[in-house]
Amino acid sequence: MDRPELREPDLPRTARVRTRALRTGWTTGACSAAAAKAAALLLAGGPPPASVEIPLPRPFRGSDRAAFAVERAELAADGAWAEAVVVKDAGDDPDVTHGARLTVRLAWAATPGVAFRAGAGVGTVTKPGLGIPVGEPAINGTPRRMIAAAVAEALDPDRRGVVCTVSVPGGEAMARRTTNPRLGILGGISILGTTGVVRPFSTASWRASVLQAVDVLAAQGLDTVVLTTGGRTERAARRLLPALPEVCFVEVGDFTGAAVRQAVGRGVAVVAFVGMAGKLAKLGAGVLMTHWTRSRVDLELLAEITAQAGGAAELVAQVRAANSARHAYELWRAHGLDGPPALLCARVERNLERFADGRIRARVAMVDFDTLDAVGTGPGWAA
Repeated sequence: MDRPELREPDLPRTARVRTRALRTGWTTGACSAAAAKAAALLLAGGPPPASVEIPLPRPFRGSDRAAFAVERAELAADGAWAEAVVVKDAGDDPDVTHGARLTVRLAWAATPGVAFRAGAGVGTVTKPGLGIPVGEPAINGTPRRMIAAAVAEALDPDRRGVVCTVSVPGGEAMARRTTNPRLGILGGISILGTTGVVRPFSTASWRASVLQAVDVLAAQGLDTVVLTTGGRTERAARRLLPALPEVCFVEVGDFTGAAVRQAVGRGVAVVAFVGMAGKLAKLGAGVLMTHWTRSRVDLELLAEITAQAGGAAELVAQVRAANSARHAYELWRAHGLDGPPALLCARVERNLERFADGRIRARVAMVDFDTLDAVGTGPGWAA
């Protein structure tokens, strides 16, 4: 497995051809936050809103706020709860939740704060490794913070708490077209998003934008491209490589192989990759186009490097049966085993250099899911 076959699967058929510019959309987390604010406005005594504004985790197109139309807003006769619906617009991302009706019911609670519940169509976490405790609603950390911030603009949950129940009609059927059941998220979809914005990474047009970004930095005479999988890993990469100009950093999404090939063709000498365990596990197994429909995490590879790093047989077996690459990483941390991230980064470096026929020098770093700190680097990182 140390020299795996290098593969670059094709895009899904539905994502290969676009005849117009791609349109961004909104995450399920952002839509849930908007529905929560509409419900909070009603619960606070206001009229049913036709639209709401919510704060975003990061500025988008020069603003840290976004507006959403409210499809429906309803207050219970006794004022104990309010419910609102926002319809998700995923833009041009091939997303199974496009058109989903994100429904939030806010009910007064006996204790301060915002508590979360999974309604119909929203999944519950049943396996470790997802960054959410087992038994909790599959509502990720950033959406929880977005919902709490949106609610706080309408009422004060620290004075009088609320229970936030998120539902998605048809969500259980939607989830069957995702990896949720395999990951142990049962009963519906996940409420996701780290920025509130859906940027269509997994499309032919995004691939073209990656190639163009490599062209731009090469045209400026720069010899290093830093590939990241999205906004969070780009922030981590900029922290790790602060001396490089902004143009060197390229959010590559799933198209690592295409970016490396373009770098070779444009004479770029160094390709750095900064990512988390999941993408690195796929690259370590030799998969250079990592769209979720075309590749899965190779747990046998992660078990192998666990053993190579000195992990006990019991830990190796746990990693082999892990729910995700993140779960494997959490197992390493729980057992105080620091070596596997560096070994995985080293494998990715070798694969990238082989893919480029030795015409680039690869540098690879793994960062933590929560802190974005580097937890392992390959030998090329320090070179």
